[in-house]
Amino acid sequence: MINFQQLVLASHNAGKLKELQAMLGVSVQLRSIGEFSQVEPEETGLSFVENAILKARNAARISGLPALADDSGLAVDYLGGAPGIYSARYADGKGDAANNAKLLDALKDVPDDQRGAQFVCVLALVRHADDPLPILCEGLWHGSILHAASGEHGFGYDPLFWVPERSCSSADLAPLEKNQLSHRARAMALLRQRLGLA
Repeated sequence: MINFQQLVLASHNAGKLKELQAMLGVSVQLRSIGEFSQVEPEETGLSFVENAILKARNAARISGLPALADDSGLAVDYLGGAPGIYSARYADGKGDAANNAKLLDALKDVPDDQRGAQFVCVLALVRHADDPLPILCEGLWHGSILHAASGEHGFGYDPLFWVPERSCSSADLAPLEKNQLSHRARAMALLRQRLGLA
């Protein structure tokens, strides 16, 4: 068991901070990297794993605290896994609405049976910037891409992601329910086990 009272989250995304803190529970305080720096590291990795480790090391270096990074995104089967690691920047950094519009356009005439997709989350935890043994946990959430947005909750691609086990979009789910089903929840459950919090 590894004991952390505080972890710095390598993200400026307030939605992600809130979601991950809820999943971690009260025994570990999650702090935003935004408290220490506004500079985002360049994500030069070619996989979710590489980028998660890169972000965790950077956050640990800047904050002096153990760091947790999440690299996540949407991998659409028909698009060969795109937008993948470029999910947040799919529409050249113009935000969620633009990303969703671009994805719908890319899948314009694609039939339902070819619209399979999965949300992917890789969590990387490092005790310090040069930790030779980062803890890595992966979560996958399988679904498909809708033809139009649905739902009011969540962020990112949630309004377009159909959740077959609930027959609704990810954005139709209440936050508490999403936090039990999502790719992030699955990765976090593994991390909680590794940290002896489960």
